[in-house]
Amino acid sequence: HWQNRYVLLLWLSVVCMVPFDMARFDGTSNEKPMLDRIMDTAITYLTVSDKSRDMAGIVLAKFLSRPDVRDRKLDSFMNMVLQKSKEVDVTLMVGMVELSGYLSVLALIYKHGKRTDVLPYVDDEEYDVPEEIEDVLEQLLGGLKDKDTVVRWSAAKGIGRVTGRLPLELADEVVESVLRLFNLGESDGAWHGGCLTLAELGRRGLLLPERLEQVVPVVKKALVYDVKRGSYSVGSHVRDAACYVCWAFARAYEPADIKPYVTDIASALVIVSVFDREVNCRRAASAAFQENVGRQGTFPHGIDVITAADFFSIGHRTNAYLNVSVNLAQHEEYTIPLIEHLVEAKISHWDIQIRSLTASALSNLTPKAPQHIKDNVLPRLLSQINSIDIFKRHGSLIALAEIIYAFYNLSKQENKSLSEFIDQGVIDELKKTTLQIEKSNAFKAVGGDLMRVAVCQLIERVAQSKLSCHNDPIIATWQKLIEEALCYTDSDIRNKAAIALEALTAEYYKSEDGSVKVDKRDELLRRIFSKLSSDTEFIRSGYTRAIGHLPKLLIGGELSQILNNIIRATQIRNAIDAKLSETRADAVISLTKIFSTVGVEKSGNAENTFCQDNIPGVYDALLATLNDYTIDSRGDVGAWVREASMTAIQVFTSLIVKHEPSLLYPETVKQIICFFLQQASEKIDRTRDLAGRTLLNILYHEPPIPHIPHFKELREIFPETDVRFLNWASASSAFARTVRALSLPTYKYYVLLGLIVSVGGLTESLVQHSSDCLTGYLKEIENNEQEMETYTQTLLDVYEKNLQNDRVTIPLLNTLEVLLANSSFGSLVNIEDHPFATKLYSLTRSEVSKTHPQKMASAINVFSGLLEFKGKIRRKIMQYMMILLCHRIPWVRKSTADRLYMACLTFDDLTEEDVQVEVMDILTETI
Repeated sequence: HWQNRYVLLLWLSVVCMVPFDMARFDGTSNEKPMLDRIMDTAITYLTVSDKSRDMAGIVLAKFLSRPDVRDRKLDSFMNMVLQKSKEVDVTLMVGMVELSGYLSVLALIYKHGKRTDVLPYVDDEEYDVPEEIEDVLEQLLGGLKDKDTVVRWSAAKGIGRVTGRLPLELADEVVESVLRLFNLGESDGAWHGGCLTLAELGRRGLLLPERLEQVVPVVKKALVYDVKRGSYSVGSHVRDAACYVCWAFARAYEPADIKPYVTDIASALVIVSVFDREVNCRRAASAAFQENVGRQGTFPHGIDVITAADFFSIGHRTNAYLNVSVNLAQHEEYTIPLIEHLVEAKISHWDIQIRSLTASALSNLTPKAPQHIKDNVLPRLLSQINSIDIFKRHGSLIALAEIIYAFYNLSKQENKSLSEFIDQGVIDELKKTTLQIEKSNAFKAVGGDLMRVAVCQLIERVAQSKLSCHNDPIIATWQKLIEEALCYTDSDIRNKAAIALEALTAEYYKSEDGSVKVDKRDELLRRIFSKLSSDTEFIRSGYTRAIGHLPKLLIGGELSQILNNIIRATQIRNAIDAKLSETRADAVISLTKIFSTVGVEKSGNAENTFCQDNIPGVYDALLATLNDYTIDSRGDVGAWVREASMTAIQVFTSLIVKHEPSLLYPETVKQIICFFLQQASEKIDRTRDLAGRTLLNILYHEPPIPHIPHFKELREIFPETDVRFLNWASASSAFARTVRALSLPTYKYYVLLGLIVSVGGLTESLVQHSSDCLTGYLKEIENNEQEMETYTQTLLDVYEKNLQNDRVTIPLLNTLEVLLANSSFGSLVNIEDHPFATKLYSLTRSEVSKTHPQKMASAINVFSGLLEFKGKIRRKIMQYMMILLCHRIPWVRKSTADRLYMACLTFDDLTEEDVQVEVMDILTETI
């Protein structure tokens, strides 16, 4: 069938495009070369009368346009076709079919082949170019600057098609006109359109090798084109199009033509593939580099580069900057260009994340070219730290900080002195700079926030690098700058300052013998403790973070005092404390850091380490914070504290069990699991997710955590596969697990408390999934009298212990409404005056003693649901609902009447039959 032949030829046309010499596929010496076999196969079908003739023409056109085939086969094939075209007998149908095949393959060769390759086979006769073509080209060149991408792209395509039909001289004039677009006075659209056109011209073989000397510098500029516009920049589309130009070069030129420019193009593409801000540009550059490696074969270390900078590795910007760039920099052809691009273009980038990554990347690249960094980069960065460009000042300062630390690490690796890499003049200049910043009030000027961050990072790295400033007055200045930053409004700046304080005090609060400078430490602690009671949130928060970053050197001998102050910071002692939820969360986080800093020792000194004397107090404080349900205009802000506390408990417990498991007491472990199960049953997805994951980490901790009640049962409810696969943020998945813990007596109260808050919540999906799980559980135990009694008693305990606690009672009333509506207490309703119904009625009456709209509405629904229970309790409820029918608030009367009306319809024995109609009429008319 012709369809089979057509598809096979189609596959063959794809094979013709592989970027390898066809000689590689030759078999033994007795077989015809692969090149001849493909030619013979395609020529065979060139003169048939079915559709396979068309595909045979495409195969030949693509095959003959290959460099390795063109030189050996194109001339003989063209002469053969031209000769046979003249010889065929067009008066016969066979001749017409044969001629059609020859002409179609010629057309396809002229289309796919390069201009210089096919020119010898066209007529040399002079021909005139219509004047209208000039107007058309003018319009198309203007379209390259259009504001719409689709217009620029269409114009570029049009110029490529028209230029392909012009004489050489006129075509070269078009190229000259396109190159004029690449100047700083033109818009980004013009640069983009120009790049698209160059790519089209190159792809069609219309950009002659002689022009590469002018084109390559233009393309290199386009590859890093980035123009700032206010708080953002434009140019990613230009860079992407420039990568397309480089991709087209790979297909347009012979290796010998492009060889003089290989180093420039390769370096430029490597830079874009790892350091461009946009992922599409990084991947476009990588693709262009790969195309050149495959087709040109002259790019330095081509295979190694495309292996390191593949599609996935450069997809993540941080990985590209910090890891892939280091891998590529091991090849000396790319080391200096990578470093120079960072210093020239990325240090002053408008995006702070790019500047931060640039500083870290320079740090990682420093060991690859330490002498270049010392002689060329450091002096330039020092000259820029006083620039009027705030971005350049910030970028230069943090880059200096990271390079200093990189030299410190390098000096340790090579057992050299740091002074061999960093001159004393550099250190003096940095000291001078920080003094100037402090005196010039630069922190209060535009960009002051950035300078605070940069100075804190500089101080941190200088201290970590152990530069000899121990008795220098600059330390006092640095200390002052850090403490000012600790009081700043921006939380990121406060956090950076706390980290800088840790590094500064660890190195410069140390005497020559390694002991702490007691007077300086005591003075610092006095200032910190005084700020922990500040009424200003960001001041208290900054110093709370600072205390968590204190090094072990400063904590030793003062742990009790530090713990007392940090635990006090986690508590709500007055109205001001209640407003500072973020500060309480910071205090818990700081407590977590102190755990890791000082460690655990069973019989150690309570002033130096965590031991049997202070561990119980720490656990009490952390467990108390799990009851922080502070609510303000932002919602449940206490969740920040609870989340920090769960993380802290996990870290602390893990630390203890790895060193001294005997310090974990049964009651403490029981409370931990109870509270975690409660949090894993509550309504906030983020909090529930953290609680669930933390709970599983506790259950499957190695070494095992002792004293967990119902340990085996918990592992059955939460199997080990849940550690990796259970999505705790999904209400349907989480509640299906936690509701099963209701069968464990130790945890029943806490799980039920958490589920009540969820069932009575506001989110439809949350309420749906949690209520389905809870009613499903009650359905399972409805015939188990003992389980039902235990459940109802626990429900009443939750109610009684949380009376007038709106956070619990409002959702509890909503939960009761759901359970009663679903007849979840079916086995109890037939028991006369069951204690559950009586107690529930009494508690609800107490809860709504003061009219609260939301509570009253839910309470009315609960009362009407309780009418299902038999005995005297029904009479009490009816009497109270009669009182509510006379309530002073209209909506209470109306709601009560509606619920009574529905109850009368539901329960036949609620009213006498002879007055039922009259009762229903009265209830209907109640307003």
